[in-house]
Amino acid sequence: MMAQHIQNQQIPKETILRVREQLYACRQNMRAHVHSFGCQLNVADGERIRGMLELMGYTFTDTYEDADLILFNTCAVRESAEDRVYGILGNVKQYKKKNPSLVIVLCGCMASEDHTVEFVRTHYPFVDIVFGTAALSQFPELLLEHFQGKKFAWDTGEYDSMYDAIVPSREHPFKASVPIMFGCNNFCTYCIVPYVRGRERSRLPEQIIGEVRQLVQDGYKEIMLLGQNVNSYGKDLETPITFAQLLRQIDAIPGEFVVRFMSSHPKDATPKLLDVLLDGKKIGHHLHLPVQSGSDNILRAMNRRYTVEQYLEIVSYLRQRNPDFSLTTDLIVGFPNESTEDFEATLKLIQQVQYDNIYTFIYSKRRGTKAAEMEDVTSDDEKRQRMEQLLSLQRRIAEEHNQRFIGRVLRVLVDGTSKREGYLMGKDNAFIIVEFPGDESLIGQFVHVRITGARNWAVDGILVD
Repeated sequence: MMAQHIQNQQIPKETILRVREQLYACRQNMRAHVHSFGCQLNVADGERIRGMLELMGYTFTDTYEDADLILFNTCAVRESAEDRVYGILGNVKQYKKKNPSLVIVLCGCMASEDHTVEFVRTHYPFVDIVFGTAALSQFPELLLEHFQGKKFAWDTGEYDSMYDAIVPSREHPFKASVPIMFGCNNFCTYCIVPYVRGRERSRLPEQIIGEVRQLVQDGYKEIMLLGQNVNSYGKDLETPITFAQLLRQIDAIPGEFVVRFMSSHPKDATPKLLDVLLDGKKIGHHLHLPVQSGSDNILRAMNRRYTVEQYLEIVSYLRQRNPDFSLTTDLIVGFPNESTEDFEATLKLIQQVQYDNIYTFIYSKRRGTKAAEMEDVTSDDEKRQRMEQLLSLQRRIAEEHNQRFIGRVLRVLVDGTSKREGYLMGKDNAFIIVEFPGDESLIGQFVHVRITGARNWAVDGILVD
């Protein structure tokens, strides 16, 4: 059984170095192509995998043709995501025919499902290695087993040792993700995550603080703390610590950086946590708080364990102390048996909250979840019409809501170039997208921008000296 918290996470470098020596003995070319699908936690796992591959002597390539190892770090949130991966696997078979020594690896959430290993073994026999999210630390040994002649190496077990002895190979030069916990205990009826990532396990605070401190010393400007429900961080530790307490410790680290996090569950958004968000010096004044629906009937069917009234109390607390506090959310349209009244309640909620941005999804069945067994009488056409109505409302709200920034000066971390020639784009402390004319030498720096215009997804401005 998986430990209740992540402690003594040691994957000795000596183990990886031993694998590296044996790999060199049987390989000459060692180029890897790593593709992570899905959420930011998957991307963070992919960076740890890249870190292991680097220690074992691999370099990286962006193409299948040049790769000696192709690794797909998969997502299982929707069945369409799995179908996409299987389609891509069918495509890479041709590269295995051209290069029989090519190693093909399937890992991640999809690989954590019970049926996947046998399905892949039967239908995609050219795949060499499969391992789940909780067996990340076993990858070097699985690779070694493959080179020692094992036809199909796999591990979907659950292990304590995961992250802290592996230095990630980060794909971004000034923004970094730091997982603080893994798994989920909420069991929303539409969600597969607890079944593929297991129960909640928190990393020790000193490990997290140490990683963030090193990132700041290395010049990283944005630190994104990750978990399926970061608000419940620390409850499983032998010496409990709250997410609010962890945030205060990170906020006290010297340096110029901004702290962000996702995702939050409304049932665990306590006043103490909200106070930390409002009072923090380096914590972004933005909360991504997935509501999923504005109907209590649908929230009960989703097993979300809060009411619309309780959700609005959180919003009211934030906005009373800081009217400009930025809120974003996730919404599911067309959950089984969502009535017209249920949907209209969601529209009403959007109008009440005045979100800066929303991330919307039309519900689709996910095998293995309770919601997949529910009868659904709402047609696909009706769901699509509701989605368009919802998005149209949000576009109007966002454009009007963004007008509040005109004339203000915002501190912006420059992310990169805009699609508009000569323009840069970045995000301010409240996660508002800002576009402005500027030189690419500013990418990765904090700048001040005076806002001159507003659109429904961003604001425009000019640099201030």
